[in-house]
Amino acid sequence: MHQGAADVLKWLGRRGSKRVVLGMARYGIPSQGAFGVPMGMLQKEAKRLGKDHALALALWETGRYEAKLLAALVDDPRQVTRRQMDAWAAGFQSWADCDTVCFKLFDQVPFAWEKARQWAKSPREFVRRSLALNAKALATAKRLAQSEEAGCRWVGKDALRELASPRVRARLARRAG
Repeated sequence: MHQGAADVLKWLGRRGSKRVVLGMARYGIPSQGAFGVPMGMLQKEAKRLGKDHALALALWETGRYEAKLLAALVDDPRQVTRRQMDAWAAGFQSWADCDTVCFKLFDQVPFAWEKARQWAKSPREFVRRSLALNAKALATAKRLAQSEEAGCRWVGKDALRELASPRVRARLARRAG
């Protein structure tokens, strides 16, 4: 393992919080193997570490949730390969790691649009946000919006606003037609 990755894992272990890990479930984020380090803290540490492609690859390989997020934050988009993008996309476990990697790293890669067009045809859930899942997602969001738990209610209402918005409905209609 890259020496820096071992140090980062120790840092994550010291900064983690059981409360944050328990809260991840409210947002549909798998928490097995998570340290419980909030994104703001990860962003500060990424800034301190700077861009480091080798470190990013080593962090991703650990499979640990926050290490993967940190990998996206410290990787150098100029050194990312198509093979790496495919491998990382295959390793997405939730919307959270998918969105972080795509919005903090992949969208800066010179061939990002090429990969986006390729992945749009994929049946894998976190590689392509599947149209077939929209109705199920709406039903789940409605159920969450009625929850007695405040966090679940917030997530459900937020998801309903997005999934039922005129913009999303128009995009779904274009793809279906």
